[in-house]
Amino acid sequence: MDGFPRIISVDDHTVEPPHVWRNRLPAKFRDVGPRVVRAPVRRMTFTGGRFTPVMGDPGDPGPVADWWIYEDLRRPLTRLDTAVGYSRDDVKLEGITYEKMRPGSYSVPERLADMDRNHVQSALCFPTFPRFCGQTFAEAADRGLALLCVRAYNDWMVEEWCGPDARGRLIPLGIVPLWDAEEAAAEVYRNAARGVRAVCFSEIPPHLGLPSVHSDAWDPFLRACAETGTVVAMHIGSSSRMPSTSDDAPPAVSSALTFANCCFSLVDWLLSGAFDRFPELRVMYAEGQIGWIPYILERADTIWTHNRGWGGVADKVLSPPSELFAAHVHGCFFDDPFGLRNLDAIGVGNVLYETDYPHSDSTWPRSREVAEEQMAHLSPDVVERVVRGNAIDLLGLTEEGLWAGAV
Repeated sequence: MDGFPRIISVDDHTVEPPHVWRNRLPAKFRDVGPRVVRAPVRRMTFTGGRFTPVMGDPGDPGPVADWWIYEDLRRPLTRLDTAVGYSRDDVKLEGITYEKMRPGSYSVPERLADMDRNHVQSALCFPTFPRFCGQTFAEAADRGLALLCVRAYNDWMVEEWCGPDARGRLIPLGIVPLWDAEEAAAEVYRNAARGVRAVCFSEIPPHLGLPSVHSDAWDPFLRACAETGTVVAMHIGSSSRMPSTSDDAPPAVSSALTFANCCFSLVDWLLSGAFDRFPELRVMYAEGQIGWIPYILERADTIWTHNRGWGGVADKVLSPPSELFAAHVHGCFFDDPFGLRNLDAIGVGNVLYETDYPHSDSTWPRSREVAEEQMAHLSPDVVERVVRGNAIDLLGLTEEGLWAGAV
């Protein structure tokens, strides 16, 4: 395609630099807030959908990594966090240091250069250390400090990562204190006032010990999102449990099934009544791909039509699920030719493109080429919508595709 549109990626990632909380927490908390130390990796496994690292003591043998320390948590940086620039065969489950990752993972100028190389104009970036919906802080014992950490992260996201040096090309994505829906709402309002139009949330909150979307527990948070036009962004893995089949299943099983939690989550939302209570609410599924969506919509419509009388949804889900999907939900993909061949069954306006930089699945630096290959059968106006137009509308960007809060 000549003149292929510049990509707006709705799912990239930032690897937070070591100073994020050190510089932004009150001085009395800097020695107990999130901080980075260098230490050996004693053991690291990823089986049954669960990542389990064990930090060694100083002087222990073994490879060295940079570790985030926070309360009892010891979380290393890994090659899976930032794999771009390495061959697929060199991407292994191993700990790394900041020096062993591509600088664009954590530095704004280098990120913009890597975006230019990949034909990407703008990018929405999910967290790394807070995890995909900030569940690191939801698991903390000291909730007061955790709330300060959430706010500090959002301040860094808006003021530094998406600050003047980003020239509107990096789009802020906030986190909230998941343990308190009222506080979560307050944080949505605080960030919306400075132009933030997206917030992280869990695909399946009960996996985190939190209420489901079938309850009204989240209503203050959802109301805040609906009133401010803030998109609820759910990334695979945001329920701290990747889909798997057994405790000894290798990581490849979870990798092949990454869409499964999105599938469960979408059915939850469509049959929860949330979209009827909050007609302006919008949600998106990052890195879940899209090829599975048509069958789920067909099946959900069948259940709603034939079984809603005894299925517990007749009085709260007032429209067919496929209609709710069309009005409220966006699926996101980076490599899904099957989904693109079935785009009409999903909805041209319900699909967003992503590059997943700097993760191991990322199509960087070939995201344009991948898109051209997989979208060759689509008309230019459809390509424009999928690659950037839908993201501009959903995230309230300028006509040029830049974050309006920075312009």
